[in-house]
Amino acid sequence: VVSGCALVVDYILTIAISVAAGCDAIFSFVPPSLQGLKLPSEFAVVGWLILLNMRGIKESVYVLTPIFLAFMVSHVGLIAFGVLRHAADLPHLLGGTVHETHAAISTMGIAGVAILLLRAFSLGGGTYTGIEAVSNGVGILREPRVENGKRTMMLMATSLAFTAGGILFCYLLNRVPFEAGKTLNASLWELLTRGWRLGSLDVGPGIVWLTLLSEGALLFVAAQTGFLDGPRTLAAMAVDEWVPKRFKNLSERLVTQNGVLTMGLAAALVLEYTKGAVALLVVMYSINVFLTFTLSQFGMARHWVQVRKEGKPWKRRLAVNAVGALVTATILVITATLKFREGGWVTLLATTALITLCIAIRRHYARVRRLMGSLDETLLDLPLAESRVTPELAPEGPTAIVLVESYNGLGVHTLLSMQRLLPRHYRNLIFVTTGLVDSAQFKGVDELGALERKVRSDLEHYVCMAQRMGLYAEYRYALGTDLVQELEDLCASLIKEFRRPVVFAGQLVFQRENLFTRTLHHETAFAVQRRLQFRGVQVIVLPIRVWERATA
Repeated sequence: VVSGCALVVDYILTIAISVAAGCDAIFSFVPPSLQGLKLPSEFAVVGWLILLNMRGIKESVYVLTPIFLAFMVSHVGLIAFGVLRHAADLPHLLGGTVHETHAAISTMGIAGVAILLLRAFSLGGGTYTGIEAVSNGVGILREPRVENGKRTMMLMATSLAFTAGGILFCYLLNRVPFEAGKTLNASLWELLTRGWRLGSLDVGPGIVWLTLLSEGALLFVAAQTGFLDGPRTLAAMAVDEWVPKRFKNLSERLVTQNGVLTMGLAAALVLEYTKGAVALLVVMYSINVFLTFTLSQFGMARHWVQVRKEGKPWKRRLAVNAVGALVTATILVITATLKFREGGWVTLLATTALITLCIAIRRHYARVRRLMGSLDETLLDLPLAESRVTPELAPEGPTAIVLVESYNGLGVHTLLSMQRLLPRHYRNLIFVTTGLVDSAQFKGVDELGALERKVRSDLEHYVCMAQRMGLYAEYRYALGTDLVQELEDLCASLIKEFRRPVVFAGQLVFQRENLFTRTLHHETAFAVQRRLQFRGVQVIVLPIRVWERATA
């Protein structure tokens, strides 16, 4: 739960910092009179990315693919030019760096220089979004996932080392000055392309604009890390009931749209709070990114200790992960300590609050599940005698359409309450359910097949119980991502088959309503009731009471 909450906050900050840095790059050459449009532009970019991701992962990635080509061509060429034009100065630069390092060590000591380097390393946290995305996104890679993950990580690390290292060399070799309203990259590209002409045409500004636009657009691509991995993290936590279960639901585009909306809106709030200040966002981001890195490295070190007796090579790998955990934990402590008052406290407070909320949500679900467990024990093994008469369909008779979920005490309670409310009135029972395809099932044909088999098995249990009660029963089901819509469609088709139908649904009713009971329970019955009543269909919602003392 700590890792999950840290990742969620981290991915929100990933979106915010990437969009803010991208707009900083693009606005570097915008007149001062238009600088006030930067924050509204950041909100517009976040909104655009939300809409893009609602269409699905493939579309959101394919649309942005050409940006990589423009970025690579412009940056590789300019970095190579910026370094080679001062190649003769490299020995002097190296000697000066060694001299300055010795002077710093004599002044601050080795520990002081190490802390300074680690602090500088942590402030580059915004560059780790790609590495974090690959390390946490192996599950969505194509097979063989491990090999593809290794290859992707190698390409990511190589390109990051070349780009970051090359730009730093260019800063030093070209003595790039800081200019208000511009990023250092913008000043660097302008300096390198000054005087570039193609005949009588000054092509320098055009190249600078192309480079900055590709840079900004690539940073917007980096924001995709938050929109792709953030909802997936929330979905995984929802499966384990750390966050509301609706976060694992898929839309008709097969994306976790609740997660996408949450990540986007939260990122917009962060941008509003920080006013798009990249320096502050980097501090906020770097804390949690090193927390998750530390947990990952520690987990891998623990793994190698556990498998050391299985004959696998483990010593070198343990050493690598142990050193990694030590380095990232040291950076985490230094960053959180030095930057606590400069914005680090916001990240720590938000992460702690989210962890607390997740624990409260899980405890609430556990209390309700215990109550439902006692209901299952009471109602699933009712001593019903076999009916002596084989029930037959009465097409003209009254028909009860009973909405159920799985075979549990909740559904049986609905059936018994209906019979107690209108004894011997309904002779036809149609049990209806939807197999909800969420992020836990949307992993392949086998998972969907298992879901369908479970749905059929649950409905057959209800049919068997109704037949033992002397009632005609059959069932209908559908697999889909929108629970309410699928139930509405199934009921609409049954209304055409049977002349006198009434829909029954059960709904948990809590003794004391609060924010948790209203937020964590979908109230599907009431949503279906509203839709079907508009069609002129009678819907009766039967309460299933949840007593305070039973859930304590």
